[in-house]
Amino acid sequence: MIDESQTRLSTGIAGLDDILRGGLAKGFLYLIEGNPGAGKTTLALQFLIEGAERGEKGLYISLAESEAELRHVAASHGMNLDNVEICKISPPEIAGETGQQYTVFQPAEVELADVLETILAKVRDVAPSRVIIDSMSELRMLARDSLRYRRQVLSLKQFFEGRDCTTLLLDERFRDNPESQVQTIAHGVISLEVLQRSYGITRRRLEVLKVRASSFREGYHDYIIVKGGVLVFPRLVSGEHRGAHIAPENLPSGVAELDSLFNGGVQRGTSTLVAGPTGCGKSTLCSQFVLSAAKRGEKGAIFTFDETRQSFMVRSRGLGMDLDRYLDSGMIHLEQVDPAELSPGEFIHRIRAGVEEKQWRIVVIDSLNGLMNSMSEEQALTVQLHELLSYLNQVGVASFMVLAQYGLLGSSMSSPTDVSYLADNVLLLRYFEAAGEVRQAISVMKRRSGPHERSIRELQMSAGKLIIGDPLRNFMGVLTGTPEYKGGQQLL
Repeated sequence: MIDESQTRLSTGIAGLDDILRGGLAKGFLYLIEGNPGAGKTTLALQFLIEGAERGEKGLYISLAESEAELRHVAASHGMNLDNVEICKISPPEIAGETGQQYTVFQPAEVELADVLETILAKVRDVAPSRVIIDSMSELRMLARDSLRYRRQVLSLKQFFEGRDCTTLLLDERFRDNPESQVQTIAHGVISLEVLQRSYGITRRRLEVLKVRASSFREGYHDYIIVKGGVLVFPRLVSGEHRGAHIAPENLPSGVAELDSLFNGGVQRGTSTLVAGPTGCGKSTLCSQFVLSAAKRGEKGAIFTFDETRQSFMVRSRGLGMDLDRYLDSGMIHLEQVDPAELSPGEFIHRIRAGVEEKQWRIVVIDSLNGLMNSMSEEQALTVQLHELLSYLNQVGVASFMVLAQYGLLGSSMSSPTDVSYLADNVLLLRYFEAAGEVRQAISVMKRRSGPHERSIRELQMSAGKLIIGDPLRNFMGVLTGTPEYKGGQQLL
C-alpha cells in the first residue's frame, strides 16, 4: 500500500495542505491562477522555501519580475531564499545571442519556442524537485494565438513528466479574459480571488477547482496575506467533527430564576439566541453564563463586535461581575472584533482554534449584527452560522448569539435576519411601560432539548447585580410594550 505522506508535498501553508488532504501530489504540473495582488508570488515562494527546508532543490523561473523584485518580496515577509535559485528569463537575453534586441512587449518578433527551450535547459541544469514558472501570461502573449500556446504548454507538461519534479504555473486572471488554456492541461488548479468590498479590507478567497485522482475540500476558503506569507482558513465542515455522544448536562448561569426559565439551565452543546432591542441586557445575560462557567473552572470566550473592550469591562464592573481576574488568568477570552478588518473564514477559524487548543467550553458572539457586516451576502451568513453552530454543538460547546432587533416597543420591533430556526434556545427580551416607567421583560420562546417555563418575568439590572422577578401573571400584553394591568401584583 502506497504511503500518501511520501507521495505528497507540503505547500508550506497549513490551511492549504488541509484543503488538499495533505498537500500536492509529487511530480505533477499545477496551475495557480488569480487576480493581480491575489498573492500568487507569495504562495509560490512559500512552496519553494518549504521544499528547501526539507532539502529539496527549488527553482523560480521569472518571465516578468526581476530577481531583485522577488528578493524584495521575500524580504518583506522575512523569507530566506538562500537555498532557492531564481532565474530571470527575458526575450532580450535570448535574442542577444543573435545580436537582436527584443522585449516582452514585442511578441511578434520573439519565438515562444526559444523561450521554452531556455526554460527547459535551466531545469535540466539545476535538476530541481520544485519549480515555479511565473507567469504564463507572458508565454501566452508571445504565442500570438491560442492554438500555438496550447501546444507549447502540452510540450512543457510532457517535459516534466517522469522527472519527479512538481511544477507550479502562475497565471493572471483578468475579469475581461477569464479563459485559460492551462486549466484543462494541468493536473490541478487553484484559483485565488480578490473581492472588493464597499468598506474595509479587501477580502481574499481561494477555491481548488480540480485535482485529478485526489479528494479535496470543495468550496471557497478565505485567506489573508500577512508578514510571513499566506494564511488559509479552510471552510468549516461540521460533519467532519462528529464524535462521541455527549450526555445531556445543564449549564447553570448562577442566577436561579434565569435557570428556572430554561427548566434547569441551558444544556451543554446547544446554541442560544438572545434577541431584543438595544440596551435591554442581552450582553449582560451572556456574560453571566461565561462568568459562572469560569467560576466552575471552565474556559469561555466573548467576541464583541459592537462594544469596545473598555466599555464592556466598565459595564461588567458596574453590575458586580468580577471578570478581571478571570481575564488575567486566561479563563475568559475577551476579544474586540472589527468587522471591517476580518473575513468570516478567519473569524470562524479563531473560534475553532480556541475550542481545540484552549479548550473553550462556552462561546459568545456579540452580536450577529456586527458579524453580518463582515459578510458579503446574507445567505452566506446563514450557511456559515449553521456549520459553526453544528460544529460547536458536536464538540460539546455551548454557544450564545446576541441579536439586536430594530425598534424599541411593540409592533415596531423587527429583526435584520431570521436565524431563530438555527438556535436550540431562544431568549427574548423586551421593553414595556408600567407605572410611568420603562421596564424590561424576559422570556424563553424556545428550548429544543425539552420543556421550558412559558411565563414572562421582569428583568432588572441594578444595585450591582442581575435580578429576575416572579412571572408577570397579572399583566397582559407585556410583549406589545404597553401591557394592561389586572391588579394585585407588585413589580420589582
